[in-house]
Amino acid sequence: MKKYAIGWLVVALVFSSLCVAQTEDKEMRWFSIDSLNVGLDAPPEAVKRQTPRESVRSFFDLTKQEEFEAAAHLLNLSKLSAAEQREKGSELARQLAAVLRRGEWIDTSNLSGRQDAAIVDPSGKNPLAGQPRRNLQLASLRAEGQSYDIRLARYRVGEENPVWLITPDSLSSVPLLYEEYGPSWLEEHVPQRFKSTFGSLQIWEWIAIPVFLLGVGSVGWFVHRLVGLVARWLPSGSPSIFAGEIRLPMALVVMTLVAQALLNYVVSFSAVATTSFRILLITILAWGIGMIALRFVDVILLNIKRRLVGEIDDTKPRDERKLLTSLYAVRRGIILVTVVAVTIYILSQIALFETLGMTLLASASILTVLLGIAGQAVLGNILSSFQVSLAKPIRMGDLVVFEDQWCYVEGIFYTFIRLRTWDERRLVVPVQYFTSKPFQNLSVKSAKMYRMIELSLHLNADIECLRDKFKEFAEAEKNVIEHHKLSCFVTAQTEAAQKVSFYLMTSEPFAGWEAEMNVREKLLAFIRDNHPEWWPREVVVASHHDMALGKRPTASPATVADGPDAGDST
Repeated sequence: MKKYAIGWLVVALVFSSLCVAQTEDKEMRWFSIDSLNVGLDAPPEAVKRQTPRESVRSFFDLTKQEEFEAAAHLLNLSKLSAAEQREKGSELARQLAAVLRRGEWIDTSNLSGRQDAAIVDPSGKNPLAGQPRRNLQLASLRAEGQSYDIRLARYRVGEENPVWLITPDSLSSVPLLYEEYGPSWLEEHVPQRFKSTFGSLQIWEWIAIPVFLLGVGSVGWFVHRLVGLVARWLPSGSPSIFAGEIRLPMALVVMTLVAQALLNYVVSFSAVATTSFRILLITILAWGIGMIALRFVDVILLNIKRRLVGEIDDTKPRDERKLLTSLYAVRRGIILVTVVAVTIYILSQIALFETLGMTLLASASILTVLLGIAGQAVLGNILSSFQVSLAKPIRMGDLVVFEDQWCYVEGIFYTFIRLRTWDERRLVVPVQYFTSKPFQNLSVKSAKMYRMIELSLHLNADIECLRDKFKEFAEAEKNVIEHHKLSCFVTAQTEAAQKVSFYLMTSEPFAGWEAEMNVREKLLAFIRDNHPEWWPREVVVASHHDMALGKRPTASPATVADGPDAGDST
């Protein structure tokens, strides 16, 4: 008997556990209620409430046809008495439809088409896949600084089929949201025949949106012209330059503010248009303010450059050119911080993280790879730009020889370096390309530079006389410095000529080139006017046999070809 009692006890425990599990499973699938909308008549056939998609789509279809009494069957009016349900149900449906149409665009295709609203994920990456849900969020709207959710829940009365309805808590905030998102002043005066829907917008919206854009654009054009006139009226200098640079961003900022004011107080469009305008206006406003800030920084840098450095070349002290290079590095840092701040602001304002959620996180690695491949050249140039700023192999105003061209470094930017050639041309070179090629920095330590003049002269040229004249001519040049380093040597010799080299130190490369040319011209003029016999000439060798036969003498191979054809022949 004792064994039988224990067996029955085990069976009872198992049965009770199964009942509890079944009860808990039902509680996870729906909310059990005693009654539902008793103040309303039986729902018409047009009301579909089996799945979240059917419920929301049915609600939109009925309210579009202004059948608000039927649409009230898609609301859970349990917080109202039976009399209030009949009286206020259709009004709440009308207000909720207006709020959803203007507040947040809901794509019913994204809602679950299953009765249990379980998430379908064949990949198995979603941990909630396959689990039934009984409460869904349709929208999250803000009014008076607070957020209010519109939620859809699954209810079951007794043994009837469960249905999906707007929750009572969501309906309690509808009057407040209606004050925020209800019809605008303009829409209240639009004739009823223009309120029919065409596509995703109403007919009056297809007319009002182009007029709205044209009006906002006219305001921007006026501000652009006005700021341009102000830039002309201001005295020349930093204020005038700053005003001229911010014409476009200032026009865009004013346009966005005017457009936002019109959307708040004059006209309101459906959610699909409002959402698009909202994202566009936030992006333009953040970009415009960021550009104004960057232009302000540019004007400050221009002031500092003019006062401390002046014209960009390597005649300025090394510390001043180093300071200017550091200032441009600071500018790039400010640009980077501004771009990051503007991006974060835009994402926070449009609630991108909330709307994308798991999708953004799941695709983050893919996006990273794609951006890395697509922006490899840009990212490489940006990193090279920071490398140049930190290591400083070049500075603003340095004179470099890049690919056989003499250039001043005029600007170091994020993705390119701007070089000014000696003939005032501008070379725009990608930073990564520039740093990957060997170049000469003639200003890395000091701007002064040795210059050399070579002359090919006859063997009878008086080197001591040339040395004295060279020192006389070189010391007369203002760009020749360190006169104690002036020197003259014979550096090569052939049978009939010798190569004489003159060395001088100049203050900077371009001035040194000019000094070299002047000294060369004076040396050549001195030799031409006073000692023309010093020019190299051909040595003629003639044998007695050739002279007897009357043949023309032949020149000796000892010929110097790089001197001018002057002087007497032997």
